Amino acid sequence: MACAAYSIRGPLKLAARHGSDVLTSNNSCNGSKSSVSYPIAQWWSSNCSSITMRHVASHHHLIVKASAMWHSNASATDAATASDDRITVLVIGGGVREHALCYALIRSPSCAAVLCAPGNAGIAQSGDATCISDLDISSSDDVISFCRKRGVGMVVMGPEAPLVADLANDLVKVGIPMFGPSSEAAALEGSKDFMKKLCDKYNIPTAKYRTFMDAVEAKKYVKNEGAPIVVKADGLAAGKGVVVAMTLGEALEAIDSMLVEGFGSAGSRVVIEEFLDAQDHKRVGDGDVGPNTGGMGAYSPAPIGTDELKRIVMESIIIPTVKGMAAEGCKFVAALYAGLMIEKKSGLPKLIEYNVRFGDPECQVLMMRLESDLAQVLLSACHGELGNVSLTWSPEMAMVVVMASQGYPGSYKKGTVIKNVDKAEQVSPAVKIFHAGTALDGDGNLVAVGGRVLGVTAKSKDIEEARARAYDAVDAVEWPEGFFRRDIGWRALRQKQVAN
Repeated sequence: MACAAYSIRGPLKLAARHGSDVLTSNNSCNGSKSSVSYPIAQWWSSNCSSITMRHVASHHHLIVKASAMWHSNASATDAATASDDRITVLVIGGGVREHALCYALIRSPSCAAVLCAPGNAGIAQSGDATCISDLDISSSDDVISFCRKRGVGMVVMGPEAPLVADLANDLVKVGIPMFGPSSEAAALEGSKDFMKKLCDKYNIPTAKYRTFMDAVEAKKYVKNEGAPIVVKADGLAAGKGVVVAMTLGEALEAIDSMLVEGFGSAGSRVVIEEFLDAQDHKRVGDGDVGPNTGGMGAYSPAPIGTDELKRIVMESIIIPTVKGMAAEGCKFVAALYAGLMIEKKSGLPKLIEYNVRFGDPECQVLMMRLESDLAQVLLSACHGELGNVSLTWSPEMAMVVVMASQGYPGSYKKGTVIKNVDKAEQVSPAVKIFHAGTALDGDGNLVAVGGRVLGVTAKSKDIEEARARAYDAVDAVEWPEGFFRRDIGWRALRQKQVAN
């Protein structure tokens, strides 16, 4: 993770560009000032290994807050908050990302207890958090009342919907520290059109695109551009609003699905984007075939993350993004996650998407490697005290293999029984299984209730051993109705073999 501070609110507005070596911006928002200062040379240090890259699709993470700057040689313990008292943390969400966050938080010395709302069966059984299944996380009033009753010292946001619904602003207004962006800032993830316009405005390299609300016009554009081409629903679609159309027919069908047949509010507009040959684990099948998913695996750190590539990413994408957001005028406290494609011919990165939260499945491997006090770091971000904070990472390799319900990302059967998860975790002390879509049935059996269901994660000294441990654990899980990719990490293995 790299850390930064900036502000954003409302519609994009014109702002002067700043110098490339040091960024300093003062912006007024609701009568208060925000400031940001980033010596670029300090952004990459020993922490570079924490930046996870999906081989040619790399993902960088920024923890953000006004008046904050990272220095590479400080420790997390130097960033203690004013009080040394341990805090209770409430994690909002019930998926695998939230499970990974709970896993890291409960191991934080500054954290007294972790609550997760609503949580899931796996989180509850693991002991990584106390699940609060009856809390209405869509109601700011209910969440605020709960936090006051339970003495919650910080709320950490996981899923996208409450972000867009502005839970963050409501919590901050009543003085509850919240690690998660405002609804305005969440538009970076909540609207692909908004993100693309940000790229246009601040000269951030991204794939060529056009936005359409009319299906006829969209089809004309696609026919003119040809295939392969990418069709994206503008809004949030749980990782399934992207169609990589390899033929013209697939592209036209995707447009009809989103704009004509109805794709909910996410499909009221579509962004049609040039095709970039990705080499990540988004496709459902081995060899990167089949429809796009939310991600079928990940590993960290990635061999492709050279110092030169990191420098280019920071200077051409991350820093301009932070500058642009600072110019927009309102503070933002969250993880800024940039999904990148590295072009084969040029070797240069292009921005594909933003998330305003930790990525999935990347969060799982990051939390397996994190050695710092996560609760303290996130609370420091909430208080604008990141000036002396850095993260410590295990030098080991971590890999996650996603187990999903047969039929995903299409329709799938719910309620299928999963056995031997405990046995799978006993394959090695370095194996951890994070739960996404799991529940308990009336007989107490663990059952699948989602598309992506388990994140089987392992850590070891190198990619070969981490991969072997992860797949040994996968093979120990008894779930005939589940499936997974057998080739996660193959590019890292190939690159290592070539290098040797």
